[in-house]
Amino acid sequence: MTAEPFDFDRIIDRRSLPSEKWGRYAGRDVLPLWVADMDFAAPPAVLEALQQRVGHGVFGYTEAWPSLVDAVIDGLRRDHDWSIEADWLVWLPGVVTGFNLACAIAGEAGDGVLTAAPVYPPFLSAPANVGRVLQRCDLVLQDGRWQWDWDALAAASSSRSRLLLLCSPHNPVGRVFDEAELRRLAAFAAERDLLICSDEIHCGLVLDEARPHRPIAALDEATARRTITLMAPSKTWNIPALYCAFAVIPDDAVRRRYRQAMRGIVPHANVLGMVAAEAAYRDGDDWRQALLAYLRGNRARVVEAVGKMPGLEMVVPEATYLAWIDCRQMMAERAQTDPTAFFEAAGVGLSDGAAFGAPGFVRLNLGCPRATLDEALARMARALGA
Repeated sequence: MTAEPFDFDRIIDRRSLPSEKWGRYAGRDVLPLWVADMDFAAPPAVLEALQQRVGHGVFGYTEAWPSLVDAVIDGLRRDHDWSIEADWLVWLPGVVTGFNLACAIAGEAGDGVLTAAPVYPPFLSAPANVGRVLQRCDLVLQDGRWQWDWDALAAASSSRSRLLLLCSPHNPVGRVFDEAELRRLAAFAAERDLLICSDEIHCGLVLDEARPHRPIAALDEATARRTITLMAPSKTWNIPALYCAFAVIPDDAVRRRYRQAMRGIVPHANVLGMVAAEAAYRDGDDWRQALLAYLRGNRARVVEAVGKMPGLEMVVPEATYLAWIDCRQMMAERAQTDPTAFFEAAGVGLSDGAAFGAPGFVRLNLGCPRATLDEALARMARALGA
């Protein structure tokens, strides 16, 4: 048992029900630390709200209701010092849908979408889904932190750039961007008249207390007017398959274009997801704080263990429950071409960095009970002879 009010050490058997995360390795002795969902039960407040709603027994079409909207507004003010208006909210079934829509309303076919890699894989495919062109620059590792290469960002842009697609906090490198970085990005967008779409789904999972998350749209009114901010309770409170997210769009004209692009294509958010969202934002912060304390402990375990593994390097993530691990030295020393396959053979399932635009890296999900994490790290160490 943990010393915290919630038991994150409890191992829940996820093999007994359909699960993308655990189903990938069905029948194999492989611990899945890949896709970004955690192995923890949802918060008690969320479970109770869902049980009450299910008990009602009727699941008709439902729009967002006032207490849900108020819970989100209050949560963003409390957690990020960001005051928004109710009519800025556009409800969505997911954040991936949200940034694909942003690509669709940014310019015309053949126009450019800027983003920085390595990055969550759907960022790299979203532009082509709607006839846009990916314009990629790469983050660089400097002074122990992944940072923007401003020259590369400028070089990647063109007269046909229309959208800056931002991941903040960043998946997979775990950065919480400083206010100075955000202001420089906002100035870059203003100079080139770019729309900004900021995926901030990990904003509730900042591990470094000295680095609070700042929504880029919260910088100033001018930046807000050109920004679509995407958020959801799914990562923070571990309810991804309830399919409820939202866009915050302060500008009336941008919001109208966005809603127009949704018509006939994008379904409403799931009613149970909206119930869960209200409970999470209103009553889930004590669980979130306990989760963050537990994740900080898991992060320390991963940093210590990986630091002892020959040929592996990583930067301490400032946010998310994801560790981004550089395996290139190990691959060179062992003549390996696929680090994901190497660790899978050792009984640990990780995400392949190639999908994020960075072959030779892997992403490790540390959002699991310590017994699972410790066993996975031990398997990795044994495979490397550490």
